[in-house]
Amino acid sequence: MDDRSPAMGLVHLLRAVTVEFDLLGAEFAARNGLHPTDVRALIHLLDAARAGTPATPGWLGGQLRLNSAGTTALVDRLERLGLVRRSRDTSDRRRVLLEVEEKATALGWAFFGPVIGEVVTVAEGFEQGELETVRRFLTSVREATARVRSV
Repeated sequence: MDDRSPAMGLVHLLRAVTVEFDLLGAEFAARNGLHPTDVRALIHLLDAARAGTPATPGWLGGQLRLNSAGTTALVDRLERLGLVRRSRDTSDRRRVLLEVEEKATALGWAFFGPVIGEVVTVAEGFEQGELETVRRFLTSVREATARVRSV
């Protein structure tokens, strides 16, 4: 592949953005006594809540590629820190659901709020059609990455 092609330029830029977000996530984790996997778990749980997806420990372990013991240790740790709570599913009392506590949301907004605000401001400078193109591109990149990761 031509390292200077426009497509490779996007790959390099996407990698740079990913590195910046990873550094932010690592700083958030360090400031709050968390492991980077804890941060990824909270993100998955927040995304699940936003999408209306019931988040069980098994589901979370699958998202993070953790075994049952690792998932239990992770959830125990997040629960002990007051960031996640377990509750029984009202339609199936055998099933445990995971929910992000308000404390975690508040910590996230306090730390990530400024960058979210900056990104929203940047996005507001684009036309609707441009935003749709960016959305389509990022969605396709995410799907392609997930396909390769699952092989």
